[in-house]
Amino acid sequence: MRPLDGSVALVTGASRGIGAAVAVELARLGAHCVITARTQGGLEETDDAIRAVGGTATLLPFDLEKDAEIDKLGPSIVQRFGRLDVLVHAAGVLAKLTPVAHIMPNDWKEAVGVNLTACWRLIRTCDPPLRAAPAGRAVLLTDSVAAAPGAFWGLYGFGKAGQQHLAQSWAAEVAHTPLRVNLADPGPVATNLRANAMPGEDAALLRRPADVAPGIAALCLAGETRQGQVVRVALAH
Repeated sequence: MRPLDGSVALVTGASRGIGAAVAVELARLGAHCVITARTQGGLEETDDAIRAVGGTATLLPFDLEKDAEIDKLGPSIVQRFGRLDVLVHAAGVLAKLTPVAHIMPNDWKEAVGVNLTACWRLIRTCDPPLRAAPAGRAVLLTDSVAAAPGAFWGLYGFGKAGQQHLAQSWAAEVAHTPLRVNLADPGPVATNLRANAMPGEDAALLRRPADVAPGIAALCLAGETRQGQVVRVALAH
């Protein structure tokens, strides 16, 4: 028996990067993964990787800026599978590194929509089935800039800070239920978002998504008892 056999996990941002690697790891642990992202081709690649480890997945391409689609997620998953045990929210957008005074309305709208509003709506739609699960687990990816604002990072950092606040408030509200809510900070990882933010950085010196995926997946296991913490993800051995 694998630790997540019989469970259902929803993973956002699963077409590439950390989201894809976490989906593969959860599937390896036995979860049926509902994987979401905007890119159908990327989801199919993740599905191939999941099948390679003996797992199963359901592909659900959609845009996190489309509010009505997010609202349907929780009920739709329960209707199809009868349960939802795990939520890993890995989707995010850098938008632009720019002075706060130079933030453009379209960039603000995208950053708010993907990094903050989508998180709020995911919590709303997934809270009921996660509370009903025997050991519901929610993990939201965060970043050090949420707690340590820096020049030019305002557009990205405020969304992560707001997401962190929402998650920790949610964790406090469900403290007396079986549901555990935590934030995972993977640190610098070789992803497209990181490459766009740090174009001169040598990606070969960074950890890969597969290196941090086991640590994030570990927060989704029934034995995990932490609540409302920001967990710095250690390197996989």
